[in-house]
Amino acid sequence: MKIVFMGTPYFGVQILNALVKEHEVVLVVTQPDKEVGRKHIKTAPPVKVRAQELGIDVFQPNKIREEYQYILDNYDFDLIVSAAYGQIVGTKLLFYPKFKAINVHASLLPKGRGGAPIQRSIMNGDRETGITIMYMGKGMDTGDILAQEKLMIEDSDTKESLFNKLGELGANMINNTIDKLAKGDITSIPQNEEEVTYSYNITKDDEQLDFNISAFLVNCKVRALNDIGSSFSVNDVNFKIYHAEVVNEKCDMEAGKVSEVNKKYINIACGDKSQIRIYELKPEGKNLMKVSDYLNGKGKDILIKGNKVN
Repeated sequence: MKIVFMGTPYFGVQILNALVKEHEVVLVVTQPDKEVGRKHIKTAPPVKVRAQELGIDVFQPNKIREEYQYILDNYDFDLIVSAAYGQIVGTKLLFYPKFKAINVHASLLPKGRGGAPIQRSIMNGDRETGITIMYMGKGMDTGDILAQEKLMIEDSDTKESLFNKLGELGANMINNTIDKLAKGDITSIPQNEEEVTYSYNITKDDEQLDFNISAFLVNCKVRALNDIGSSFSVNDVNFKIYHAEVVNEKCDMEAGKVSEVNKKYINIACGDKSQIRIYELKPEGKNLMKVSDYLNGKGKDILIKGNKVN
C-alpha cells in the first residue's frame, strides 16, 4: 500500500520504521526545523532525519491545512498514517485517499484526547495506558477506533521510557491494522462520548510542584516532566528538579516544608504525611548540581529544615 506518513518526534520514527517494512511510504510530512538550545541551533525533527536516511521525500509545511494541495498534486497514495504529527489536518486531505487517514494515539481513547497523553497519564498516577489506532476526522482524536491495546505504567516510568514503550507497541500494531483495513476485515467502533477525558499540552504552570498532594503524585509529575524539569522555590530562590524519590516514613511536618536536610539530599513534607527526596537540583541561572554541592555554598542559608517551599 502507498502511504503518506505524518509524524515528528521519536515516537513517530518507531511507527515509520514499522511501515517501511511492509508498505511503500511515498512521502513523510513533519514539522519545520526548530531552533534548539541557547545557541538556537536549527534542528531537524527525528522523523525527518529518519526519512532522509530511508531516502523518502520530506514535506515540512508551516500550516498543513493551508499547504496540503502540494501533496495532492505530487503524490499518489492510498492511506495517510499519522503518529504525533503536531498539527491539525483538514478534512479535504484526510478524506482524499481510498482508505482515508488513521492515527496512532498514545492513550486508551476516549480517555486522553489531546497533545500530551503520555505526560498526563504519568502525572495523573494512572496505572495503565495504551495505544489506540483510529480514523482521523474533524474533531481532536474523535474518530472511530480500529484497534486498541493496553500497557501498564510502572512506578519507574518517565516521559521518555513510556514514549519508547508506547512507540514500540504502536509499531507492533500498525501493519496488522492496515492489513485488516485493506481486506475490509475490520469493524470500527465509535468512541463513548460519556467517557471522554482530555490531555492538554503541557504549560509553564504545569511545571510548578504542589506539595499539598501525596508524595506519590508529586513524584509522578517529576517523572512526567523529567525532560523539562519541575519547579519549586525556597526563600524566593527558584529551583528545578528532574528526579526525585518517595520516602514513605511518616512526617508530621506541615506539607510544603523542608523536613530534612542531609549532606546528600533534602526531604520535603507532602500532603499525605510522606516525603519527597531530592538528590539533585538546578538553581535558577545555574547548572544542575548535587544537593551536597549546593549546601556547601549558598544552600546552607536557603535549604534549612522548616523553611516553606512554594
